[in-house]
Amino acid sequence: MNLKELAEHLSLSQTTVSRALNGYPEVSEKTRERVLRAAQKLNYSPNARAKGLATGRAQAIGHVLPISDRHQHDMVNPIFGDFIAGAGSTYARAGYEVVISLVDDKDEEQAYRSIRSRGNVDGIIVHGPRMADSRIALLTELGLPFVVHGRASQVNLPYSWLDTNNARAFHRATGFLLDLGHRRIALVNGLEFMDFAFRRRGAYVKALAERGITADPALMRSEEMTEIYGYRSAREMLAMDNPPTAFLVSSMITAIGVRRAIHEAGLEMGRDVSVITHDDDLGYLGNGHEVPIFTATRSSVRAAGARAAEMLLDLIRTPDRPPLTHLMEAELIIGNSTGPAH
Repeated sequence: MNLKELAEHLSLSQTTVSRALNGYPEVSEKTRERVLRAAQKLNYSPNARAKGLATGRAQAIGHVLPISDRHQHDMVNPIFGDFIAGAGSTYARAGYEVVISLVDDKDEEQAYRSIRSRGNVDGIIVHGPRMADSRIALLTELGLPFVVHGRASQVNLPYSWLDTNNARAFHRATGFLLDLGHRRIALVNGLEFMDFAFRRRGAYVKALAERGITADPALMRSEEMTEIYGYRSAREMLAMDNPPTAFLVSSMITAIGVRRAIHEAGLEMGRDVSVITHDDDLGYLGNGHEVPIFTATRSSVRAAGARAAEMLLDLIRTPDRPPLTHLMEAELIIGNSTGPAH
């Protein structure tokens, strides 16, 4: 079905239907909803190239992924995959395509400048913000609409972002373990120049301090969140003279490695050693069915992708609007991986 056929089906002009699909403010909300319902029911999908010619836009959203020998590539990270799945469905409904650019990490700034000069995308999603992230000032200077998935604590510019309340999630998770009687709680964190990991560590330290416990540096790890990192970190700490009785882990993938180390030590997760993880709601990596395997702080990455995409499309349609921000709360899901301290 094309635009003309959809307009005839609705007894509306092609101009009105096009404006409704593209979110123009002069179309009433009632008409917009009617058009969107019909488009979905009739499986209408606007041709991005034709739509771009009509609107003067590229009808594409950019995701720039830096390639580094030092760190795992985002393309093999299931968290990125879930985010793109959520964002992609939102883009598709609005007639937008996804452009993924792979660049050497030292060439990332030039990549953004090139994207701006070519005009082949209408906006950018920024992934993995550092605490002091130069990309925010650069994209602001370039005038390219963007939304950051996360925040940058040391950036004072106004900018659009969507983030999970990492501090509250990890403060609550640490408190939950303390309530179970655990006092030797290990933190297996992400890279702490990344903003999310910095916030999680701060919340963990604060929650311990509120109970009169000083965080033990020997129980804190910071590295890229892989399975082998979780395994090695847990194996080392479980071999200590005074090992942890609980682990707070920044990623479901890393928690699988922690679980492997617990099992190899002849211990049972949930009975002998407790584990709480984050990001357990991933498309291909389930956390059990009726009863979750892991107790987890859950915040849907797919939902975050969809919401970030909606925010970016709003910024593209109304470029003069102030920055948009959205803070998602994580839910504490109780599973079989936690129990009282012994």
